[in-house]
Amino acid sequence: MDVAGSLRANAPLLVRIRSGWVPPATPPEPPRRGPSSVGLLAATPVVLAVMALLLDSPVAPAGFAVLGGFLLVVLLKMTSMNEPAERERPHARRVYEQARLYDGRYLLPEDFDREAADALGRAQRAIGTVLRSHVNAEGLLDGARNAVLLPEQEWEIARLLAKLSALRAEHRALLARGVAPEVAAVVQPLERALADSEAAIVARVEALERYAAHVTEAERAYHARGQIEELRTRLPRYEELLAESGADSLSVPEIERLAQDADQLERLLRRSVSSAHEAFRYLEG
Repeated sequence: MDVAGSLRANAPLLVRIRSGWVPPATPPEPPRRGPSSVGLLAATPVVLAVMALLLDSPVAPAGFAVLGGFLLVVLLKMTSMNEPAERERPHARRVYEQARLYDGRYLLPEDFDREAADALGRAQRAIGTVLRSHVNAEGLLDGARNAVLLPEQEWEIARLLAKLSALRAEHRALLARGVAPEVAAVVQPLERALADSEAAIVARVEALERYAAHVTEAERAYHARGQIEELRTRLPRYEELLAESGADSLSVPEIERLAQDADQLERLLRRSVSSAHEAFRYLEG
């Protein structure tokens, strides 16, 4: 898995790391093998029976010793079950080292307020629509440039939204403490700056959504064209059946319409792809 994929897959771990948690630098010593949980469960009735016999005998203290020893084994087993698995520690350490190496180059959900998270989600859905489309995979769009430009757009939008969220949080905290009349004149331009910045970021998101809408239209035409082409390959069999059944007079208008539909879909697909390319060029600025 690449670094970006690793960081995406370990967001909860990154939250702990950012809060100050540091995983062990070296793997723990191999755990001592002890009795299994199933073994302990099976041994419990036997231990209780032996303890009861000892308590009714002249050597009653031995019964308490048996009980104490058994409880000690159970407690040790429970403690070992609560320890992190050995194989998880090296993984946590790798994520920790990646987080330190790429500090400042990744963001977490807690970095975004509600409005920013909504805007980022819109951008990510639009990008996913493009990158997962068949028209992109088939080369009808510029797949190589999409693979580079769209993640760059996602990061830049996310970075700006995180910065906007932090400034908005600071601004709200300031207002919550109360603002003196002399400061009110300064607050208003700052609020306009926040609003204008948000509008500019949202405009980027909307540009991505327009691009995704064109790709969606091209995708629809692409699939419809494929279905029409599949039907056209079956036409000889339908024509043969109509001729053999004596119903060939019914075939002409319906069958010819298939060819017309295919031509129309081909033109629609070309227009949709052309519009998508125009939207892509707008994203490049």
